[in-house]
Amino acid sequence: MPDAGLSPSRSAFLELKEERQVVREGFEFLDEKRVILAQEMLKRLRAWRQARDRYDALQEQAAAALARAVGRHGLDGLGIYPAERMNDAAVTLHETRFLGVMLLDGRFDDGWADDPPSPPPAVNPSPEAERCREAFSALVPLAVELAVMRASLERLVAEYIRTERRARALENVVLPEIEGSLRFMDEQLEAMDQEEAIRVRNAGR
Repeated sequence: MPDAGLSPSRSAFLELKEERQVVREGFEFLDEKRVILAQEMLKRLRAWRQARDRYDALQEQAAAALARAVGRHGLDGLGIYPAERMNDAAVTLHETRFLGVMLLDGRFDDGWADDPPSPPPAVNPSPEAERCREAFSALVPLAVELAVMRASLERLVAEYIRTERRARALENVVLPEIEGSLRFMDEQLEAMDQEEAIRVRNAGR
């Protein structure tokens, strides 16, 4: 509904048309941003799914290794088996800006510098327990990668939702209100022009 306080003047009408153009440009920008964000989300989602498939395959191998190790040592015996040394392990993160969104890239650093330390000696070592330890250790870097990828995806989704809401507000609320105000002012100006024309014609008689 047009603003009752609108002043039906030519200058106000032109200013409102300029405002409409600015809002349209803003909507077009947000609409394009939505498309780019969606493309980036799909690309990163495909990469996440590929990494998840690799993780699931390794996890299946680790579960099988765990079953064999439990069969050899029992649950209590495997529970006291020495774990892999990761005292110096760390996660290295890097942030990059994408359309105002800070995206993460990261990797797991085991801190071994290509020279892994020997694990503590086991009281009752076995090939089954060693393979179990190795299988679960192999899951850690990929789990970190998945977590970092998911964090970036969630940030992209949040930005997409914000952009979508702003674009819809411009498209469905702001622009229709401006269009309604322009129609109202155009009708008022046309009526004023007709009244002025009648006054001029009557004055000339």
